Amino acid sequence: MKSIFIPFLSLFLVTAQAQRLPDRIYSPTINAVKLFQQNNQFSQPIIQLNSGDQLELHFDDLVPYPKNYFYTYELCNADWTPANVSVFDYLKGFNQMRISQYRVASIAAMKYVHYQVQLPERNAVPILSGNYLLKVFRDGDTSKLAFTKRLMVIEKQVNIGAQIQVPYDNQLARTHQKLQFSVEVKALNLLSPQQIKVVAIQNNRWDDAIINKQPVFIKENLLEYNGEIDYLFQAGKEFRWADLQSFRFESDRIAKVDRTEEPNTVYLKPDVARNNFAYINFADRNGYTEINSSESVNPWWQGDYAWVHFSFVPPGKQAIPGKSIHLIGEVTGNQISDSSLMQFSTLEGAYIKNLLLKQGYYSYAYVTKDKKDPNEPSDVSLTEGNYWETENEYTVLVYYRSLSGRHDELVGIATINSRFRR
Repeated sequence: MKSIFIPFLSLFLVTAQAQRLPDRIYSPTINAVKLFQQNNQFSQPIIQLNSGDQLELHFDDLVPYPKNYFYTYELCNADWTPANVSVFDYLKGFNQMRISQYRVASIAAMKYVHYQVQLPERNAVPILSGNYLLKVFRDGDTSKLAFTKRLMVIEKQVNIGAQIQVPYDNQLARTHQKLQFSVEVKALNLLSPQQIKVVAIQNNRWDDAIINKQPVFIKENLLEYNGEIDYLFQAGKEFRWADLQSFRFESDRIAKVDRTEEPNTVYLKPDVARNNFAYINFADRNGYTEINSSESVNPWWQGDYAWVHFSFVPPGKQAIPGKSIHLIGEVTGNQISDSSLMQFSTLEGAYIKNLLLKQGYYSYAYVTKDKKDPNEPSDVSLTEGNYWETENEYTVLVYYRSLSGRHDELVGIATINSRFRR
């Protein structure tokens, strides 16, 4: 029984983890996956339904020859589980499209093929609002999955008014930020607030998203989400950065570069805990990655790769008891998973992680996770510290399901900055 049950349990856990991680790379040769609004690498993959909005998808395959890559869309619910809707009902055109635009890398020492496509293409257009999982796979065979990325299609039907406030609790007033908002639902045929689902995320991080909170007050067509602790976020600190736009010019965060092998190895200066440091205001990129190079004309197919050595030195150079350390940001998919987990090195007295990265500018942070309770949210209090003054970007997503509906429609999005609304 044990020999049968344990593999089954392992398969169940792997499947469950895959379902929880919509942004996931399955092929070991895939790298530098980016999906963003056209010409804006610091944006979330969101488009308006029935509009001319475009997204850019970029990725590299670290092999020297082209392959046949295809993509498709899968409609999902608010929690990113597959919706019970036929592909013919949410997609106009073909349900599989080949990625025909690619270039073999030039100038770069690393051999790879760069692929890109603008979405949606004319022959494959989402026709329902909601969450979509973009699946990229090889040879027209969906079992040869290369990676998945989440994107959102909105049909605006509600108005959202949001603001950031100081928590009333004095113990949280200097360390947390409270998000409050109202949703005007006059355009919807709303019979119960249970038809509305709201998701709030900070800095495009889905691992600590707050979901499924109910409104505190209902005033005719206005839903008030202003509970004291409902949408309470750790304020954190401004993100750390690594300027890797050049491997020859050693920027201020680079300790040394080992050029004896290809690809090179870049050693970043060790990071230390900042929770006891005074707050310093500086412009950061809230975890976003920018693919760029100061040494080439087009960084997408001329940028080079290097192994980048990250290290976080805990107090006393001793492992933090009962905690794991994760490197978060777009560089690791903005999620808590094996891709972000760091390993403690007794030799270095630090948590380390080596990532194969393309030339660019990376912003990142460190969080702790409880080893015994995986349901506990990630925490920045031991690594970065929390300061109410920190500039953070919040996104409120409002979903609606009609009484006869079979999926959650995305009917409203609002983005607010903790310093200024935009």
